[in-house]
Amino acid sequence: METGNPHDAGTAGQERPAEATATTTTTGTTAGPTAGPAATTEAVEPVVPSGAPAAPGGEPKWIALPPGLLKVRRLMLVVWLGLLTLAAGLVPGLLAGPGWAAFALLPLALLVWGWVMLERNWRSWRYAERSDDLLISRGVLWRQETVVPYGRMQLVEVTSGPLERHFGLASVQLHTAAAATDATIPGLVPAEAERLRDRLTELGEARSAGL
Repeated sequence: METGNPHDAGTAGQERPAEATATTTTTGTTAGPTAGPAATTEAVEPVVPSGAPAAPGGEPKWIALPPGLLKVRRLMLVVWLGLLTLAAGLVPGLLAGPGWAAFALLPLALLVWGWVMLERNWRSWRYAERSDDLLISRGVLWRQETVVPYGRMQLVEVTSGPLERHFGLASVQLHTAAAATDATIPGLVPAEAERLRDRLTELGEARSAGL
């Protein structure tokens, strides 16, 4: 009993390191394949861009005219052509007979055509403030675009007639060294007209001074 016990103890002492070594080897083998796919996944992960590409530079930011100008022009159209339609219908009808009152259809058709064309013309008006000049675009059948350099501006003034003041409108008139580049922006709100006048005057003085 005493002799067998030391042999059993020795055998057990020799087997324990082997088990520990095998366990360590197995653990290392198991950890290796587990870490491999994780590292591969991080390496091939796609890079997502932060946002869409920026819009091309240099594009002017156009500003349209307020609708007050269209209302004033349509009012003037109705007043003048309405009176003309009334006169064209009454005068011939009373003097020559009821059949001659058909002449009133001509100014009436002109009134309808002008009503549509005034809106198209109003929509064609726009302006844009760029770094070196002011762009003014207008026209329906014949498109016209005026470029007014800030350095050539000599006078910028705000005007408002009786009818414009009644409807709360104002116009900005630009005077330059060359009369061909003079321009006008009509039908603006007084606050916008004054802001545009002050800004254009400031930019014109800065360009003239070479700043």
